[in-house]
Amino acid sequence: MPQKESVKTMFNAIAGSYDFLNHFLSFGIDKLWRKRLVREIMKSKPSHVLDLATGTADLAIALHQKGKIRITGADISEKMMEAGRNKIANGGMTGAIKLVYGDAENLKFADQSFDAVMIAFGVRNFEDLEKGISEMKRVLKKGGCVMILEFSHPESFPVKQFYGFYSRYIIPIMGRIISSHPSAYNYLPETVAKFPSGKAFLNVMIKTGFEECRQISLSGGIASIYTGIRP
Repeated sequence: MPQKESVKTMFNAIAGSYDFLNHFLSFGIDKLWRKRLVREIMKSKPSHVLDLATGTADLAIALHQKGKIRITGADISEKMMEAGRNKIANGGMTGAIKLVYGDAENLKFADQSFDAVMIAFGVRNFEDLEKGISEMKRVLKKGGCVMILEFSHPESFPVKQFYGFYSRYIIPIMGRIISSHPSAYNYLPETVAKFPSGKAFLNVMIKTGFEECRQISLSGGIASIYTGIRP
């Protein structure tokens, strides 16, 4: 099965437990990371934002609650978006946040459609990383910003050692028990380990045409926010 179809099948299967596991396995720190991204993206005062790999819409909801901004979320997992739409409806946000099927590497939106593009924990699942980043640039208006929240590779002791042990052993075991999925939470740390974080990822952003690229390290380097501007 192609990688993209495997990813879609996996996230459809774990959609029901995804939010709980996200917060449980990160000790709730993932909420703080999203809040930091929201603070950063609000500096550009966007009016229409694209949330790629929106999943259950946690990031889209966090942004709306802060700025009452119009948000379009896109994902390839209908089950994840179904959970997101329920949260949006229950929160009375249906008019402000719209979730649609969308392949991040082949977006159906017109050029320069959005003031900002954001994505949380999704780029490492791209089949073609450069193509996905290029698509973000294409749909951004000139001067628009991209904000990418992703796990990274901590280097300092003892964060590096603790995180390495936790992601390799604890996350797969707890994820398998709670989600009842045999491999999803093995796949996730594996993709983190392979992902070109730090300067390597900033180089991808620069290569695809973004300017003013920078990395904001979070929680000792466990996660990072990468930012760039479309010239």
